[in-house]
Amino acid sequence: MRTLLSIVHIIVSIIMICVILLQQRKQGGFSGVFGGGTQADSGQWQRFSPLTKLTIVLAIIFMITSFFIVFLN
Repeated sequence: MRTLLSIVHIIVSIIMICVILLQQRKQGGFSGVFGGGTQADSGQWQRFSPLTKLTIVLAIIFMITSFFIVFLN
């Protein structure tokens, strides 16, 4: 079980790296990080690009597999 979980974890991490590198760079820089976005931009799943949605799902799977790997050790 631990070996299978480790393999899934490695595959998810490689796919997540590739998806992050495929995303286009935003021109706003760090403005969104420090409150530059509006309230209308937050919380709307439909406005995210497919690559952003995939990144979020992969990050959640990565965190879950990380938790279970630590739990099994």
